[in-house]
Amino acid sequence: MKRWLGKAETTLGNHSDRLNAINIFPVADGDTGTNLYLTVRAAARAAQGVPTDTTARPLVNGNTRPPVVGPPDPAQNDVGAVLARAGQAAMEQARGNSGTLFAVFLCAAAEPLAGHTRLSSPLLAAALNRAQIRAWSALSDPVPGTMLSVMEAAGRAAAVVDADHDGDDSNHTLGLALDAAVEAALAAVVRTEDQLEALHTARVVDAGGVGMLLVLDCLRSAVLGEELQEQLFDGLHGYDVQAPHIHADLPRDDGVEVMCTITLSPLDAATMRQRLDELGESVIMSQVGGEADADGAYRWRVHVHVSDAAPAVALIRSLGEPSDISVSELALPRDPGSLPLEAVPGAAARSTDLGGHGR
Repeated sequence: MKRWLGKAETTLGNHSDRLNAINIFPVADGDTGTNLYLTVRAAARAAQGVPTDTTARPLVNGNTRPPVVGPPDPAQNDVGAVLARAGQAAMEQARGNSGTLFAVFLCAAAEPLAGHTRLSSPLLAAALNRAQIRAWSALSDPVPGTMLSVMEAAGRAAAVVDADHDGDDSNHTLGLALDAAVEAALAAVVRTEDQLEALHTARVVDAGGVGMLLVLDCLRSAVLGEELQEQLFDGLHGYDVQAPHIHADLPRDDGVEVMCTITLSPLDAATMRQRLDELGESVIMSQVGGEADADGAYRWRVHVHVSDAAPAVALIRSLGEPSDISVSELALPRDPGSLPLEAVPGAAARSTDLGGHGR
């Protein structure tokens, strides 16, 4: 799992420019690659930070003793625990629609894996299914033709393999399930062009869908010890390193993206979702962690696109005390090299730091 997220971080960094270039849905703001990269980076670093128990310890007299040998440290050897930690970090630092949905995906995928020390075909099928259902439900107005469709296709394909092999938990069947999931994800990406009018008109596939395909192929690569399948991207419309930024020729998207983390009771969470739906679009709300506080409230990650930030921020503050609140312009410079991002008014929350993996 750590290898997977580390590989996904590097790969999304390497592909971020191409993902940004074809990002035209739900708004043509050219940042899906950056948002996915920064969110996955948060997950990868959190996963690598899981404490281990493999170093020799000094004794009082200056001698050392070997590492403790005994029951596995759950934080180190529990697949679900590793992914839950990574998912929570991703949720707290999620960027944009695509990053938020990936964080939801990761948190949900961790749940069926809790208590297990290895991945298997049945567990993969359960994790992908839980993740795609949670991601669809996080959006107030989900639509096909996005990364949601790619998640769903991968989950269904893994489930078919699991069913065909009667729940066999061998490594061989796991490999078959991973192959099937990536193949189905690729087919779903190709279909996105005809599922959304904006993509069909521009003759491009969905940027978030391609990003999710990359993530899934990284999982396959990490588990099977094989190289990434670069041929996956041959023929995907618009996905060419030499292609211009497709979004540059589209109408500017006015408005802002508002994101925050906030603790809410179930009633207040329902109220916030309803009122944000009335104020704007692309409303995503998902729990951060599964534990309620002493008052029965949960932490939520909130995302919305609105024409004016003030009413949305006022609504959020009326229901609780948000943390990590950010307001970013949806409209970026049409010439991708014309202005540094920090020069765009209100876009301070959009970091272009790609950690050396930007190209």
